[in-house]
Amino acid sequence: MDSSAWEKTAELAAFLDRAAAHIPPDQRSALQVLKIGEEFGEAAQALIGVSGTSPRKGVSHTWEDVTAEVCDVIVTSMVTLHRLGVPNPEARFAEHLEQAAARTLTSRES
Repeated sequence: MDSSAWEKTAELAAFLDRAAAHIPPDQRSALQVLKIGEEFGEAAQALIGVSGTSPRKGVSHTWEDVTAEVCDVIVTSMVTLHRLGVPNPEARFAEHLEQAAARTLTSRES
């Protein structure tokens, strides 16, 4: 992932920490993890809107809406790594991605 994305999410994390300075750090971390769930819910809502399965709303979203919401999940997750105090979130994520890919790709070959 582009390091400028990590720099931008570090800026976002710092901004959010300043804005929530009145909340104890452990609570800020917990709330930030919950924010990932909120963003996922918005992605799920957009997907339901694309499929038109809500009788009350019908087709209310586009695939572009789904894409935007999934991007919000990714941004929020990146910000979360910063706000959890991970020393080098970019390296930690890259390491985790390599491990996850190795597990998945290895199991596919079996």
